Amino acid sequence: MEVEVKLRLPDTVSHGQVSTLLSPFHVKTHRQENFFFDGLSDELSARRAVLRIRFYDGDARCVICLKARAVLVDGVSRVEEDEEELEPSVGRACVEDPHRLKEVESRIMRRVKDEFGDSGFVGLGGFRNVRDVFEWNGLKLELDETGFEFGTLYEIECESNDPDAAKKMLEDLLKENGIAYSYSEASKFAIFRSGKLP
Repeated sequence: MEVEVKLRLPDTVSHGQVSTLLSPFHVKTHRQENFFFDGLSDELSARRAVLRIRFYDGDARCVICLKARAVLVDGVSRVEEDEEELEPSVGRACVEDPHRLKEVESRIMRRVKDEFGDSGFVGLGGFRNVRDVFEWNGLKLELDETGFEFGTLYEIECESNDPDAAKKMLEDLLKENGIAYSYSEASKFAIFRSGKLP
């Protein structure tokens, strides 16, 4: 179970304010490409599951991920998540031709076939994300600028075993510095599928 605090920032100005504020704690920046897949008959989405292939910094790294039964309440997301490294060239081949997912030898794909069947796969498209990672007060903060075809979303994420404490620390930081925010109400995937920013 992945538990994350997710706070939405309203615009590029607030994103820039957070980036400047946290700059002394910056660890790295990732440029991510995210691609999503479903079964030919919506077998995954019908059961609230998502299959994703994510590339980091071009083809430096590739991860295949199965997420299921996501719940997002008051800015805290809880989702079952299982992920595994994938050879980037294999990932690219699957993006190019989703049917090749059937041939991928991986724990994740064995699980997908066992739980959802393997009649075939279809690509749903995806989006790009620039993620700045910060280590701040014992928390790993991820500041996202997500580019959809229909607009840009700004968000802070923080994975934590104590989401209430992490959320309070983050909210205090933003309030003390006059930075506007709200609780995220939908996952990036849900926003992508809706075709519009919340």
